[in-house]
Amino acid sequence: MNIQKFRDSDELSRAATKNFIDLANQAVAARGRFLVSLSGGSTPMKLYEQIANETLDWSRAHFFWGDERCVPVDDPGNTYGLMREILFDKIGATNIHRIESDLEPAQAAQAYAHTLSRFADAPFGFPRFDLVLLGMGDDGHTASLFPGSPVDIYTPTIAVTAHYQDRPANRVSLTPRVFNQAREIWFLVTGAGKAETLRNVIKGEKNLEQLPAQRIQPVNGNLVWMIDEAAGKYL
Repeated sequence: MNIQKFRDSDELSRAATKNFIDLANQAVAARGRFLVSLSGGSTPMKLYEQIANETLDWSRAHFFWGDERCVPVDDPGNTYGLMREILFDKIGATNIHRIESDLEPAQAAQAYAHTLSRFADAPFGFPRFDLVLLGMGDDGHTASLFPGSPVDIYTPTIAVTAHYQDRPANRVSLTPRVFNQAREIWFLVTGAGKAETLRNVIKGEKNLEQLPAQRIQPVNGNLVWMIDEAAGKYL
């Protein structure tokens, strides 16, 4: 585990942008493509805005999602819709593998599992991502894996149809089975409101049911926490 602390979200985003481009170039040089699973949330959006101004052979980059709400693309809650304007339209991205959010969650989860299988790395039925970007909520959730959700999940995708606290349902999420095979996993976490939970996730006792972010433990990859001073004040 690698914990990197930055003064604020701007400094974090600048560093993440440089590292993102470096990692993408390394992946393309080594394997001919760069497979990245994207996250929603305000902190990653700063990263995407900056990436849009960078130079890369974007035809070699393949974009996937860690989770998505099953709402229309033009809904403010749809991550792909937001990113299309912030990033994809600017870089002319062609390899966009979005979750079909116009479907019902069960159908969308099944369809996305099929999409993942087209990029599978043996012996898995899904790709080994070069990079997974994740956030963490102040309740310890990540992607759409919420406190109280099932821990032992053996499928690559799940439909999230139960309500957890005030979190609306009707989502699709990748699962730790996929996340934990990634070569690189970055958590981007900012804000004082997440400081106590972040301490519990990193330094506290294991509680996979109530702190889903603890479920993310790469099998043969790097886990990096990129945090600002406010979020990391108890570390």
